Amino acid sequence: MSGIFDKNNQDSALFIGGSRVSGQEVRAQNVMAALSIANVIKTSLGPVGLDKMLVDDVGDVTISNDGATILQLLEVEHPAGKILVKLAQQQDTEVGDGTTSVVIIAAELLRRGNELIKNHIHPATVITGYRLACKEACKFIADQMALSVDKLGKEALVSVAMTTISSKILGSYGTFFAEMAVDSLSAVKTLDFRGKPKYPVKAVNIMKVKGASARESSYFTGYALYRPFTSSAMKRSLKNPKIAVIDFDITKTRMKMGVNIVIDNPDQLEAIRKREADISAERVRILLEAGVTAVFSTRGIDDMYVKMFAEAGAVTVTRVPKDDARRIAKGTGASLVTTLANLEGDESLDASSIGTAELVEQVRLSDDDVVVIRGAKEQQASTVILRGANDYMLDEMERSFHDSLCAVKRVLESGAVVPGGGSVETALDVYLESFATTLGSREQLAIVEFANGLLSIPKQLSINAAKDSIRLISKLRAYHTAAQTADADSPRSALKNYGLDLHEGKIRDNVKAGVLEPAMSKIKMLKSATEAAINILRIDDMIKLLPEQQKEDPHAHM
Repeated sequence: MSGIFDKNNQDSALFIGGSRVSGQEVRAQNVMAALSIANVIKTSLGPVGLDKMLVDDVGDVTISNDGATILQLLEVEHPAGKILVKLAQQQDTEVGDGTTSVVIIAAELLRRGNELIKNHIHPATVITGYRLACKEACKFIADQMALSVDKLGKEALVSVAMTTISSKILGSYGTFFAEMAVDSLSAVKTLDFRGKPKYPVKAVNIMKVKGASARESSYFTGYALYRPFTSSAMKRSLKNPKIAVIDFDITKTRMKMGVNIVIDNPDQLEAIRKREADISAERVRILLEAGVTAVFSTRGIDDMYVKMFAEAGAVTVTRVPKDDARRIAKGTGASLVTTLANLEGDESLDASSIGTAELVEQVRLSDDDVVVIRGAKEQQASTVILRGANDYMLDEMERSFHDSLCAVKRVLESGAVVPGGGSVETALDVYLESFATTLGSREQLAIVEFANGLLSIPKQLSINAAKDSIRLISKLRAYHTAAQTADADSPRSALKNYGLDLHEGKIRDNVKAGVLEPAMSKIKMLKSATEAAINILRIDDMIKLLPEQQKEDPHAHM
């Protein structure tokens, strides 16, 4: 039947100028594409995972073991492969961690689902089984595996951050960066309109400074800008400043292009020049008369106007990046002012556009001057200063630290953690295999395959650590089987917290060892991986149109 789509088949009434792949062949192609992508990043999983070096078309080098970063830099062309790339990006955006795991699980579910379809199980049956298994798995995690952070205390938050960065470049520095992540995020706590606590990751500003050791990294409460005050004549610090964030130039006004003025007296020319300077001077006076003592501008300010601000005791910072300007405005309660014009045609500054803080000061950091805003009115901010040897190291440190911030945020907002080290996946494998036996339909086959597919995570963790994966996973499954068949008050029920110790190559209680992950991360990972696998398994036909070829120029014009 595919012959009717052949480009050379001119007799066909259904000729569309393309190619068609259908049935098992298209599924095999999709599964192969997914497995190829999973194979690229699976060796980077876990605390002893390896790094990848990616070089782009202009020679820029990126060294990372973060799944989302690696996949983002790969130019994937296959449609099914692009679904997995977007899956990793979605996990990175929503949770911040588990990007490698979600791709590995999705690829494994695809492979096992495809094997069932080859054995004449209908795709709809496989999809129904996968959905049911995912629903039961999420319920099991919430009811049986999740632990409350309130009972475990602050140490649980540090353990979550430590687990996240243990597989990255910051893992070798112990709890140094984990504690920094918890402290810096706790400092930016806010309440939403329902009164629930929120921890905005964007309120933590990460600055990268080359030079010195990573252990010389630090953090402080306040928002830092990698910009100095505009003039050395300005004060080094200013208490209780009135802050204006502007998005326009304060420079000598020039006439628009194409504007011509005819004068008959040379004195008029001088008056025009004076007026050009006075227009911006009046804007400076409007800002000062409104009580503004600190101006943050996304554009430039001429020296003559900087002098006016300095003489009035105000400070100015120019060329502030737009993102930083928006954060300063949001944190201090100011508005990003794009013009001083009002509805009457005059120029003025509304008092509601001015923000406040406790202190604005300029401090010396390494070889550069940095402006710090402390005690912002609306939203507290904290700044983390990362020190490292070179740009590659600093970039990877930033990615690792950001992942730990996201993981801590999820735990603080949801209040639940689960043991790591393959513990959850193994427990789900045991539970779902038992659950499948209660069903009398074909869906039980898909649920069993779903359960076995989850074991790909502890298996890959063991392989990456150069340990005997078969021995470790067999022992771990025995522990979790004993935990799930024991009574609630039995000592054996505590075996549900057991997972892999990849450094020693043995089984241990990962709650006591401090290997914890956000419960939300696991639930989101399962839901996202299942939906991605289902979306690809539903495809049974791929029609690809060939690009239209340009007609030849009979005159052969170049």
